[in-house]
Amino acid sequence: MVNIALLLTLAAAVPASFLYLNIDLSNLFATDSLNQMGGYAGAFLHPDFSAEHLRAIGRGAIETLAMSAVGTLLAVALGLLLALPAAGRLGWLAHSVARLLLNALRAVPELVWAALVVLAAGLGPNAGTLALALHTAGVLGRLFAEALENTPNAPAEAIRLGGGGSLVAFCYGTLPSLWPQLLAYSLYRWENNIRMASVLGFVGAGGLGQMLYVHLSLFQEARAASVILAMLILVLGVDALSNWARQRWVSA
Repeated sequence: MVNIALLLTLAAAVPASFLYLNIDLSNLFATDSLNQMGGYAGAFLHPDFSAEHLRAIGRGAIETLAMSAVGTLLAVALGLLLALPAAGRLGWLAHSVARLLLNALRAVPELVWAALVVLAAGLGPNAGTLALALHTAGVLGRLFAEALENTPNAPAEAIRLGGGGSLVAFCYGTLPSLWPQLLAYSLYRWENNIRMASVLGFVGAGGLGQMLYVHLSLFQEARAASVILAMLILVLGVDALSNWARQRWVSA
């Protein structure tokens, strides 16, 4: 009975949502709407491959790639720094503060971080890089902390009992078994940050996303189509590189 009631509630919620939002699907499939959508979509079938535009796309692609790479590297450093106290290695107070900070960084989406950072750092790739770094640090810090919690502590304890310091024990007793997970998490987040770096341009954070936003705003569909193709090629290339790196270094 509970399942039936749930299905009936969902079935009633769908038409109720259409009525509440005043959505009229008949306008979507009207002849004028279909002609306009067809004409707009057809304009994207003839990308602009002029030399000047391709040079601009190349500069935007390099900027997007640099934003994602630097943002991910900063996030790895900050995430690992916060992961140590978040894993309970530095006492309960540091554990609570680090967990709270990681949750706060992770809870704010990249677009919101970018909108906030743009106000302080201005338009351009600096804002996009910082936005990616802040959000990704929250995600990686949580993943690194969980990996640390599940890593055996015996090798590090043996080094400490042999007279080694805490840093030496971590570098030689904990990090070697933790390294494959850290690298895999970092590469995966780099893949995500490539895609997000392209989107952050819509709030003025530079790169291909900002080019796409400008061309779409000016209804330059041909130029927008070539930018979209460049974004697709960039994402596919980074995915292939990341997969190769995981197979080469993580699986080895």
